Amino acid sequence: MALWQAKNLQKTLSAISVGSQLNIIKTKGDKIQDLSFDKLEGKGFFTKEIEDALLDGTADIAVHSLKDLPTSSPEGLALAGLSQREDPADLLIIRKDISDASSPIFLKKGAIVGTSSIRRKTQIKDLAPFVEVKDLRGNVPTRIAKLAEHNYDAIILAHAGINRLAIDLSAFNTKRLNPEEFVPAPAQGVIAYQTRKDDIPTRKLLSQIHNKETAKATNVERKVLQLMDGGCQMPLGVYCTIDQSGNYHAMAAYAKEGSSQVIRARISQSTSLHLAERLVEKLIS
Repeated sequence: MALWQAKNLQKTLSAISVGSQLNIIKTKGDKIQDLSFDKLEGKGFFTKEIEDALLDGTADIAVHSLKDLPTSSPEGLALAGLSQREDPADLLIIRKDISDASSPIFLKKGAIVGTSSIRRKTQIKDLAPFVEVKDLRGNVPTRIAKLAEHNYDAIILAHAGINRLAIDLSAFNTKRLNPEEFVPAPAQGVIAYQTRKDDIPTRKLLSQIHNKETAKATNVERKVLQLMDGGCQMPLGVYCTIDQSGNYHAMAAYAKEGSSQVIRARISQSTSLHLAERLVEKLIS
């Protein structure tokens, strides 16, 4: 997925007559495959090594999934552009031989659902308390292969990754989980472009491909994450949409530490002013 994102940026830059080359870097999150995300310590375990390459000058642009990027950049770095948002929803992928047509989400009692995300774990248990959850790591094709090998009855992945990689899921049943009910990670489906703060030419270049509409919604989502002092290992989902009249609709789902209860909040208002703060107040009150 990371390679697809980097190559996609190359194509986008090529369209405005800018050449580039790839520098592939493995992060802590890529290297550690035996722990679920909530067991990894700290923040930025999918970004630190890439950001170090920016700071030491061996790279000029870092490409990240915005949902993996901490809400504050390291000293000397800046977030310089965002992609158009892909489908932000999560996708439940189910083996056909165990699908239960009588269940709203096609899962039978005791079905084993694979995910490494604490957010997905808490929300699937809230939606379907009768299932079991088992950790799942690896890239997207690896995770799907583990499902096909009957290590799981179902797995949950970001719909954006499936769409971008054009993966054929015809061997399985699938259910798109409504992001207003099964709330995605803040900024899920968005690619971020990061560079050095003092590299003005590159920042100006990236401003040409920056999606301002994406930024309006994800700024709210990431502000909630920042106020909650969380990272991608926090059981927090936040999703914001903007309707044709310019009204903001923000929703969140959060499970407090040590609790399996999911707290939900939703606020609609005409501007983004204090929207994140109001949403957090509802979550922690």
